[in-house]
Amino acid sequence: MTGYIVGALVPIVFTLLLRSSKKVKKRGVPVDVGGEPGYTIRNSRFPSPVETSWEGISTLAELFEQACKQHADKPLLGTRKMILREVEVTEDGRSFEKVHLGDYEWLTYGKTFETVCDFASGLVQLGHKREERVAIFADTREEWFIALQSCFRLNVTVVTIYASLGEEALCHSLNETEVTTVICGNKELKKLVNISGQLDTVTRVICMDDEFPSSANSRWTISSFADVKSVGRASPVDADLPLSADVAVIMYTSGSTGLPKASILLTLLKYIKFVQGVMMTHGNVLATVSAVMTIVPGLGSKDVYLAYLPLAHILELAAENLIPAVGGIIGYGTPLTLTDTSNKIKRGTKGDATVLSPTVMAAVPAILDRVRDGVRKKVDAKGGLAKKLFDLAYSRRLSAINGSWFGAWGLEKFLWDFLVFKKVRAVLGGRIRFLLSGGAPLSADTQRFINICLGAPIGQGYGLTETCAGATFSEVDDTSIGRVGSPLPCSFVKLVDWPEGGYLISDSPMPRGEIVVGGPSVTLGYFKNEEKTKEVYKVDERGMRWFYTGDVGQFHADGCLEIIDRKKDIVKLQHGEYVSLGKVEAALSISPYVDNIMLHADPFHSYCVALVVASQHAVEDWASKQGVAFTDFAELCEKEETIKEVLSSLVQIGKKARLEKFEIPAKIKLLSTPWTPESGLVTAALKIKREAIRKAFSEDLAKLYT
Repeated sequence: MTGYIVGALVPIVFTLLLRSSKKVKKRGVPVDVGGEPGYTIRNSRFPSPVETSWEGISTLAELFEQACKQHADKPLLGTRKMILREVEVTEDGRSFEKVHLGDYEWLTYGKTFETVCDFASGLVQLGHKREERVAIFADTREEWFIALQSCFRLNVTVVTIYASLGEEALCHSLNETEVTTVICGNKELKKLVNISGQLDTVTRVICMDDEFPSSANSRWTISSFADVKSVGRASPVDADLPLSADVAVIMYTSGSTGLPKASILLTLLKYIKFVQGVMMTHGNVLATVSAVMTIVPGLGSKDVYLAYLPLAHILELAAENLIPAVGGIIGYGTPLTLTDTSNKIKRGTKGDATVLSPTVMAAVPAILDRVRDGVRKKVDAKGGLAKKLFDLAYSRRLSAINGSWFGAWGLEKFLWDFLVFKKVRAVLGGRIRFLLSGGAPLSADTQRFINICLGAPIGQGYGLTETCAGATFSEVDDTSIGRVGSPLPCSFVKLVDWPEGGYLISDSPMPRGEIVVGGPSVTLGYFKNEEKTKEVYKVDERGMRWFYTGDVGQFHADGCLEIIDRKKDIVKLQHGEYVSLGKVEAALSISPYVDNIMLHADPFHSYCVALVVASQHAVEDWASKQGVAFTDFAELCEKEETIKEVLSSLVQIGKKARLEKFEIPAKIKLLSTPWTPESGLVTAALKIKREAIRKAFSEDLAKLYT
């Protein structure tokens, strides 16, 4: 009997001790800095910003070379073999490509370094000079990484371009940076051909795929990736390694996947305001890589990383430079082949995560939301005892994570993990031990779902391209929701007064203000745009560089940051009320009926409206239960009762989130077609492109105000 009592008391005592320790733990502490007065916090473990975690290493090129020498015989880069590619046609006549992929085929560290050296030598033999720039324009794959490291060894600046970039912005990016060599895939080469007459400086194109149209453009020298390696292997060239202050990358922000249509009077300067190339030095990226290494628990040679996010995004680029530095393994995948049920995976075959069984992943909230929705869809479809068991297990674990003494701990936790959540964890390979989320706010619902169902902590980060993704990051033992952690070891984070918005560092109970990030990860500025650079970048009297983010935050007592507003997203309504579009969208996006949402506020009206991309599964499930007849999803989204149901859901969620009445949309337009990067309505990082959406749905928005 005594054993049972002890077994019951241990979880309660442990919980009390854990909760007590959380109250006193300081994750960030105040620090004295220069520049504009404000309230500044640093990481509690590091008195000064971290620049490098490796002695004698000051550039990404040195970091990679060291890793390859230390782990020469170990696998580094893996790509799945293509077994079958076919097109499936649905009953309504739509075509979808499906693939059957095999096992991963691996390159060792030693072989990867050899390939990098060969490709670098090949670039020189093709005629590329050090002072010229290379653009990499392709989906994430091992050739992308090899090309990047090859350029680093030559101290050649790389211009990163999203594969989904529109033709206008693509042309602008290549011309502005005066790129002479473009490295791309076959799909991207076709885009280049379409704008070939508008490209001023491109003379060489290297195609990552073996098959490509060799006569695509007589002005270019077109070579295959394999041929460039062969040329370099036959005629090796010595490395020309960079310095820490040299520009490694010019990265065009994910918001620049399209340019607004311009009148004939619009100048190039106005174009540049929409398309910003951020200049990152080797030291900038290395600082972020070094900082992240210190906060991911136990990161090392046993870790396997699934790479599928765009390498043109700083989050992925930093991650893929970190994993080799600790001796880990990188296996490549794509968002459309990620799981066994992903859109492009042939039925009955395995997705990337199942085959690779990664231990570490980076993700954007939209991807995690899809994982959550996919699991819930399966659970709802099964119904009956299986659904009741899942709901019970979830509620018991949720109680425990929220700090309840009587939630599922110890043996009960083990039981639920084995009986219920083991199958969910198999979706991402069954071995995930840490997830890094960035690029956009993560909803509390999704964060808890991942914590419980995948059994893995989520390190939620906050950063921008301009800060090399460096700003804040939540620690592994911080299970709170709605916050983005304490400052990274490479960053100081300052709040400065924004009186116009009503946010002051003297506010109680927490200091509030615009977020300003300082430290070695803060980039040089915008390429060929000194005016914009001076506007948002400042150097203080102590020599520290600061970036003014335009985001508004507040610091909690333990030194963790919470994003509460956005200066640019605030609209003043007709009667003087201010609406923060991003804040409201984040609150309403947790509705099960919402796949995506854009709130619209007009200064000439007293209420907001919204465009809502409907979640097909949730809406069709509701219609089925209510007996609402429809022929297709588009028709269902037009029905008055459907719009009424979704709007009612938004109103209820808005009230729970304590939104003001004027912040909750009074009318909505329900859309049946998802917003994708290809449509130009969201970025490659899946953030909404507000101006593009407003233009595409201008008539619908106007009707909502009639």
